[in-house]
Amino acid sequence: MTVQEMLSNYVQGNTWDEMMGHNEIRQPYQLLFEALAGLSSDQIAQKNAEASELFMNQGITFTVYSDKEGIERIFPFDIIPRIITSKEWEHIELGIKQRLKALNLFLKDIYHDQQIIKDKIIPAWLIASCPHYTREVFGINVPHDLYVHISGIDLIKGEDGKFYILEDNLRTPSGVSYMLENREVTKRIFPSLVTNNQVKMINNYPLLLHSILLSLSPRHVKTPNVVILTPGIFNSAYYEHTFLARQMGIELVEGRDLVVNGHKVYMKTTRGLQQVDVIYRRVDDEFLDPLTFKADSILGIPGLIGAYRKGNVAIVNAVGTGVADDKAVYAYVPDMIKYYLNEDPILPNVPTHSLLDKEKQEYVFNNIHNMVIKGTNQSGGYGMLMGNNTNEEEVAIFKQKVAENPREFIAQPIIKLSTVPCFIDGKLQARHVDLRPYALCGPSGIEIVPGGLTRVALKEGSLVVNSSQGGGSKDTWIIE
Repeated sequence: MTVQEMLSNYVQGNTWDEMMGHNEIRQPYQLLFEALAGLSSDQIAQKNAEASELFMNQGITFTVYSDKEGIERIFPFDIIPRIITSKEWEHIELGIKQRLKALNLFLKDIYHDQQIIKDKIIPAWLIASCPHYTREVFGINVPHDLYVHISGIDLIKGEDGKFYILEDNLRTPSGVSYMLENREVTKRIFPSLVTNNQVKMINNYPLLLHSILLSLSPRHVKTPNVVILTPGIFNSAYYEHTFLARQMGIELVEGRDLVVNGHKVYMKTTRGLQQVDVIYRRVDDEFLDPLTFKADSILGIPGLIGAYRKGNVAIVNAVGTGVADDKAVYAYVPDMIKYYLNEDPILPNVPTHSLLDKEKQEYVFNNIHNMVIKGTNQSGGYGMLMGNNTNEEEVAIFKQKVAENPREFIAQPIIKLSTVPCFIDGKLQARHVDLRPYALCGPSGIEIVPGGLTRVALKEGSLVVNSSQGGGSKDTWIIE
């Protein structure tokens, strides 16, 4: 079967397809499929097998904690790249930069003057009831008033062909290593395609990240000491921690490798103690310091928050950013943009219902099969009910959970995510996708590498793209 025959059998479904429009290939995809036209399905299958082998040999893995047969898996990769035009990307960039400016201002405000609460833009009870609002860091001044240095804000394209913000990932966003490895694998299996399509470069991400980390050092020294703090080899993103440390040429450490002395953080080395200036932490707040948070944590460093409060070490992302990650707070981000920037949101939110409101709760329950219910502080596709793919028993269980603690849930209408072509079982098949661009906030501004992690719901008809729920990923091209 040729590529042309595969295209003729391509079924779009009843949503926005990014490749096909009015039964013809959209312009951004034309050059790609002209290049692929000379390949048979067997040759593409061989490319697919080569990509899987590359991922296997490089150990590009992720962890599924609920998998009883084995927690370590090779990250699923689809070889057909997703294409986004420069015009679309410019709109995405502007929207993400606007959003991050407002979120950083919100985090500074909420840990200092709390003017947004006094002005009744956001209710005090919402912040007080947020499990990730970290009172222990109230009043701490962070370098350059930046709280979110690294973000992976998830976007979806709806049935109208427009992008929407799905959620904000502001604590320890993961996946950037897969974005970079996806590009390298694409260049290996299709050496000329990336160049011929004038795809924008993403491989400078580690350089940009390292530059920002250095700029946050509280000490004015020629070469600040920057480390990545990992929970260890059993963490689901450990591959990424090692990847980034290697790419940036910095030390990967665990809590036991660091010690606090005189309100300063030091790394244990064979040459003695070396002061640490910046910690890029991949450890959640509650495990960072057993003297401040969980007393039984063996992942953190006793006394770290004391050193942080004194301004002797920078922590990236700042402690306490999780309050802006709460899905109940997400609903107020458009109001934050208006309040802090006096602007309308460039990228809209997905409509969101608070289940604390009895009328909205009743509306959601009456329309449950058109709704998705999410836990406000869950991630990875866990703690979620997809109303169009459930049974009455599961619905009853969720209704009970909501009734017992409505603050912990929000509801959104099910949006049929856009589809892109994937090579599955020797055929081109449409699958739903989202997009996670990675933004870096530093003293000189916000940098966003032109691309991101496109996550794919590999199961037919599924809208859940998380790798832990059977999703995969593909290379994301931004082209002129």
